[in-house]
Amino acid sequence: MGISAKSYRDTFAAESPSERVRVGMIGVGNQGGPRNNMKYLLGNIEAFCDLDANYLSEAAAFLKKETGRDAVMTDDYRRLLDSKDIDAVVVTVPDQWHALMTIEACQAGKDVYCEKPLTLMIGEGRPMIDAARKHGRVVQTGTMQRSGLEFKLAVQLVQNGLIGKVREVNVTLPGPNWIARAGMPVPDSAPPEGFDFDRWLGPAPQRAYNKNRVHYLFRFFWDYSGGQQTNFGAHHLDIAQWGLGMDDSGPISVEGTAVYQPDGWYETPDSTDIRYTYESGVVLNCRQTPGAPSKSQGTQFVGDKGSLFVYRGGLIADPPELLKEVEIPKIVNSAANFAHFNDFLDCVKTRNKPAADISIGHRSATVCHLGNIAVRTGKKLQWDPASETVVGDPEAAKWLTKEYRAPYQLANG
Repeated sequence: MGISAKSYRDTFAAESPSERVRVGMIGVGNQGGPRNNMKYLLGNIEAFCDLDANYLSEAAAFLKKETGRDAVMTDDYRRLLDSKDIDAVVVTVPDQWHALMTIEACQAGKDVYCEKPLTLMIGEGRPMIDAARKHGRVVQTGTMQRSGLEFKLAVQLVQNGLIGKVREVNVTLPGPNWIARAGMPVPDSAPPEGFDFDRWLGPAPQRAYNKNRVHYLFRFFWDYSGGQQTNFGAHHLDIAQWGLGMDDSGPISVEGTAVYQPDGWYETPDSTDIRYTYESGVVLNCRQTPGAPSKSQGTQFVGDKGSLFVYRGGLIADPPELLKEVEIPKIVNSAANFAHFNDFLDCVKTRNKPAADISIGHRSATVCHLGNIAVRTGKKLQWDPASETVVGDPEAAKWLTKEYRAPYQLANG
């Protein structure tokens, strides 16, 4: 369903190029909406795109209230890509759309901020990187912990030898919040007026609409995402990769187990216990733990002199004396988000690589996906991070890609 020109401004007002990066927001509900990504870019927004008319209305009202400005409103993201009045786009949509939109945006000459996880499957990552490089585009992955003071300090301390030689990393993820968000299962139904469900599915398999599979709840169904392993794992496993100096590599093996919702209300695991091994001998344990307090969710580096745990809000050392001479920064809520978007905007101007460049986002997403493949297949995977292939198991290697629903195709850069 289209958006009525009588209800929304739908014409770009061209202006002279300036130092202001002009941004189009693709997806303005939940993470893309007024309480999240929108508020960090209020001075840059020129256009909104969403398939849900209610989200568009809320975004327009918020922008008007906060800035007094209007924005172009559309349900077709290609209008943003075609416009000469847009410099960059923010892609905050379900994961099955990340690769297609990012590649098309690069081809259209737009820089991209793409939410995490960068991909739905490992095989999408390299074509996305190729498109960014071929067209000279800045692509920032939305792993904003890369710009968080506590995480930057933790990685610096680990790499400078505060805890000695790292031998183990422990990552704790939360359990799913599907029940808290959805309540009980409901029957399939017709999609609500003003929501284009078929285009929302995009390359994902055709199926009937169900309100407990869309918007935020998409995260817990394999067709669209990978559960908390790719949701919070994209953050905390990213910090593990960074601290281990693995931004251009990854583990060499992975195995794990999972427990699922017994009645199948959603598909991704309730809990997991996944073990990664790196060529250095370092073992990374990633555990999804229902009920884990927020301050227990994060990344712990264990070395021969002690350990350092970093979470959203601070650092904890064991023994505590390790941090005795370290100046701990004051952590302010949302500071990392502002810093991450500002880094992106600065790189759009300078053409430097951003803090969470697309190649970094791909490698960290790969670690997340490998964990899911291991628990779904029940196999111990041997992984070659140089060639990015599963070694010696053609059946497991098939999980690196999946077929898109026609007529959608993964384009070459």
